[in-house]
Amino acid sequence: MNFQEQFDKYRNMVNCEIKRIFFERSCMQKSVYDAMTYSITAGGKRIRPVLALAVGDMLGAELDDVLRFGIAIECIHTYSLIHDDLPCMDNDDLRRGRPTCHKQFNEETALLAGDGLLTLAFEILSDQAAYKSLSADKILKVTCEIAKAAGCEGMIGGQVVDLECEGKAGVTEETLTYMHNRKTGALIKVPVISGAIAADATEEQITALVKFAANIGLAFQVQDDILDCIGDEAALGKPIGSDAENKKTTYVTLLGIDNARKKAEELTQNAISALDIFGEKAEFLKEFAKYLMGRKN
Repeated sequence: MNFQEQFDKYRNMVNCEIKRIFFERSCMQKSVYDAMTYSITAGGKRIRPVLALAVGDMLGAELDDVLRFGIAIECIHTYSLIHDDLPCMDNDDLRRGRPTCHKQFNEETALLAGDGLLTLAFEILSDQAAYKSLSADKILKVTCEIAKAAGCEGMIGGQVVDLECEGKAGVTEETLTYMHNRKTGALIKVPVISGAIAADATEEQITALVKFAANIGLAFQVQDDILDCIGDEAALGKPIGSDAENKKTTYVTLLGIDNARKKAEELTQNAISALDIFGEKAEFLKEFAKYLMGRKN
């Protein structure tokens, strides 16, 4: 199976499970379910659940169990996008080529849809009866890792630093890296850790996988900064130049386009090298790192 076939296999698993969970509901709170479904089925590469599945598959975990972790993380990721787009945050009108959740529905419904997805994530994680083979200890361990990745020491913490740096002069590369290791990197690292925990990975394996994830997480953000300057709006599904409009310091504003590209390439190579201990079994993950580097959206 080549890289694209394997990627499609994982992504199809994710999309089928999302379709199963997010069915049409007839109830008084239907509007919030519709907004949740609208946002999580808006497309996307499903990077986070695919990472969880790929790591679990490489190390021999039960994929149906790892899929639950991946779906929960995708719910958290989608909630973060809904809230990021709100007028009080980035005030964006488009996401993946469609109206953002608050534009399609309204601001109040979008806020609650994000809250609903975050809460649903932990409902999915904690339903022990739905797992095929994982012990309660492992489920609890993964749930704790995901909570930390989503919280004030992870994604939310990175978002806070981002807001506080907005419009400020003198933001350093060290601060930028601290921010993005949390805002973007935490939810890229945690699916890798989740897949490793499900598979009883050794400490050496987990260390290598965390290094891989940390590097692709930062490379992902550097590439985002580049695409926001020179990307194609049709491919991105949203207007370019929003970072400059919001007076944000980015890797491009600090390093310039050429050096930002070099940084992304270096981080990608570091990620690939970290997987050498797994031999040929890590081929998909190595190709995945290259895929993220070459993406256009």
